[in-house]
Amino acid sequence: MSIHKVAIIKLSVVMIISLLAGCDSRSLSGLDESGEGLSDSNRPMIRMVVNNSERKFPEGMDENDNPYLSYIENATGMNITLMVPQFNGYQETLNTIMNATDQPDLIQTADPMWIYRYVTEQELMPLDDLIAAFAPELFELFPKEAWEAVTFNGQIYAIPSLNEVSGNEVIYARKDWLDALGLEPPRTLEQYYNVMYAFTYGDPDQNGVDDTYGLTIIPSGLSRTAPFFGAFGVPRGLSQISMWKEKDGKLVYSGVLPEAKSALGYLAKLYGDGILDREFILNKLSSFKDKIIDGRVGLFSAAWYDTRGPILENMKKDPKAEWVRLEYPVGYDGEYGTAEYDLIQSYSVIPKGSLHAKEVIEVLHFIAGEGYRELKLGFEGEVWTKQNGILVTDFDEHEKHIYRGTLHALADPNDGAVRKDRLNSLGEQYDLNENVEYIVQNVLHSDYRGPQTVSMRKYGSQLQKLEEETYLKIIMGLSVDQEFEKFAKQWNSNGGWEITNEVNAWYRLQTKGED
Repeated sequence: MSIHKVAIIKLSVVMIISLLAGCDSRSLSGLDESGEGLSDSNRPMIRMVVNNSERKFPEGMDENDNPYLSYIENATGMNITLMVPQFNGYQETLNTIMNATDQPDLIQTADPMWIYRYVTEQELMPLDDLIAAFAPELFELFPKEAWEAVTFNGQIYAIPSLNEVSGNEVIYARKDWLDALGLEPPRTLEQYYNVMYAFTYGDPDQNGVDDTYGLTIIPSGLSRTAPFFGAFGVPRGLSQISMWKEKDGKLVYSGVLPEAKSALGYLAKLYGDGILDREFILNKLSSFKDKIIDGRVGLFSAAWYDTRGPILENMKKDPKAEWVRLEYPVGYDGEYGTAEYDLIQSYSVIPKGSLHAKEVIEVLHFIAGEGYRELKLGFEGEVWTKQNGILVTDFDEHEKHIYRGTLHALADPNDGAVRKDRLNSLGEQYDLNENVEYIVQNVLHSDYRGPQTVSMRKYGSQLQKLEEETYLKIIMGLSVDQEFEKFAKQWNSNGGWEITNEVNAWYRLQTKGED
């Protein structure tokens, strides 16, 4: 390829973002219509490519003109320009940006394999020395596991940003139904079965009509089943392909474990006995919630925030309704818990062409440290106030300035005290923080902690489809033994074997230092 062709292909990153995001390039280059600098020319100018997740801005504001960005700029002495590619196709746009002549100073991505690609191509800057020199506190703000996840070839290549919760599902039940039937909250799988049976056949709402079920779930991804798999020691989460358990010194995919077959047998019995909603296969999230709101289901695996959703709506519709969080069901071998979420929600990397790596580290240090509380909660007196020593959120102002999430998501350490204040400010009666804390205490960890492997990306979607289809068939009545064994063989032959080799290569390296 000629030099002239390279020059044509390697467009300015400002031009690329302008074309792909439909933005005025002046807003990206830091120039107003007259070409004058927007702010103090003595300040370093750093440019960051961020995923705004389609958050809206109040009238008269945008990503580069809002009080929260100004707050960061004034505190750090930087001029910051945010570049916001379109949400759809964001990850593809990052590849184009990496081919630009004038690369930005920071790129945010949610894809660890994207990072691995550009680390391999030596296009990203290692950050160990920069963090040690200019922001050593970052090492303390984020847990060891997070730094391990952003370490490639022995060096750190990203600042992590953590998910707010480490898992999702907690089980809620109608306490008024338990009381009406003279039942205690269940704890063991057998007790759960008995309660769900009574909720189905005991007329718990006392209307004389056979119109209730003990449980409903969502077929897509077999969602809202994690605690039942947890009772068999099987972690089952949103990133299911990353859920692995150590067995005899090797990692085995949780979805093909014998314990997973036992969990499916339990769910199949619920369905066969008419306890699991017979029409669950048709559920979407909306219809799933409708069954709870309408009082047709008395027990379900809830999202931690459902106390402000379908549970609240049910209590509004039925003043007699009362809900209680249950302890996770304990399995026959004493196992219990729910599956974990991915620890990290996104990664901030610095392209090797950046001239302001030091300044980027300082900005991320401020976001994760001194400025974190304001960015996460919003400004006191605007988004929230203290009433009788308790934080109270103004929901209108919270929604108005929801765009601030784009900024704190660049380096979110998930500080527990700030999270507690934020969740309690939404209404302590909803037990949001208590639900999150309960999840944290009972999460089932995957023994694989590395990034998605090459084969996961190659085969993951088709393997997940195979698993979901097989699991649903088993629950709805096909032979557990025959179908599960057939599935396990297909899983291995359709790419699972390659994934298993990659995962165990990582595991050997972590545990024994072998290559």
